Amino acid sequence: MPDVAAEPPPKAEVVALSPALAPSRLERLTPRLVAVTSAVVPPLLTLALILLVWEILCSGSGATLPSPSQVWRDASDLILDPFFVAGSQDMGLGWRVMTSLQRVAIGFGLAAIVGIVVGTIVGQSTWAMRGLDPIFQVLRTVPPLAWLPISLAAFRDANPSAIFVIFITAIWPILINTSVGIRNIPQDYRNVAAVLRLNQIEFFWKIMLPSAAPYIFTGLRIGVGLAWLAIVAAEMLTGGIGIGFFIWDAWNSSKLSDIIVALVYIGLVGFVLDRLIAALATIVTRGTAAN
Repeated sequence: MPDVAAEPPPKAEVVALSPALAPSRLERLTPRLVAVTSAVVPPLLTLALILLVWEILCSGSGATLPSPSQVWRDASDLILDPFFVAGSQDMGLGWRVMTSLQRVAIGFGLAAIVGIVVGTIVGQSTWAMRGLDPIFQVLRTVPPLAWLPISLAAFRDANPSAIFVIFITAIWPILINTSVGIRNIPQDYRNVAAVLRLNQIEFFWKIMLPSAAPYIFTGLRIGVGLAWLAIVAAEMLTGGIGIGFFIWDAWNSSKLSDIIVALVYIGLVGFVLDRLIAALATIVTRGTAAN
């Protein structure tokens, strides 16, 4: 039987993807563009609609409030140059906001430290909860400005009085949320700590704080918002160069446009403070804190 020569196997062909099949850079960026657009466009459209309605309602001869165009004409210097200095009381809103933020940083920082420590103690002790919780619930309902006369009588100075008002306003949500977070630590975590024979310090850092972190950051977000509200109100009465006193002084000078610009500054700063705490919470709790 004659030998049959084996045919060589066919050569593999290399097929290159056509440019149409390869993912383009635009296609990779499309999801991001859609996400950014969906997050930015709706607020901008809403803002434009609000400004349009505001302009229509306040452009008439009988309007008591300035229109957006009038606000721009009257207070464009405050908008375009927030950090000018022309005197001890004549300065941009940027400097006034910085002054208010310094007081908020001190008062809120103290409230965070004291609130977390006391909240941890209260959450760990049933007797402390029964004895202190009714007092906390009563004190937290006192309006911030109601504390101002007491603080002025105690400190005899406007700056520490304003800081105390911030402290006493911001501490309650931090303290209460921390105590709730400590009480809600799963029993399995406590059992593991007992098996590993963790001391009190190790139990605090490795079990208590990580477990209660979502609750703590919820209290911090509420507290920083209340602190910012409190300082603006307190500065209207204590004076100085803060953003709150600027609003009161503008009211006495009948500068409604300046007041409106200051309100925008206050809202933007409050939003940024809340976003900063939320971002920190996401990093620390790995996304388990409420957004």
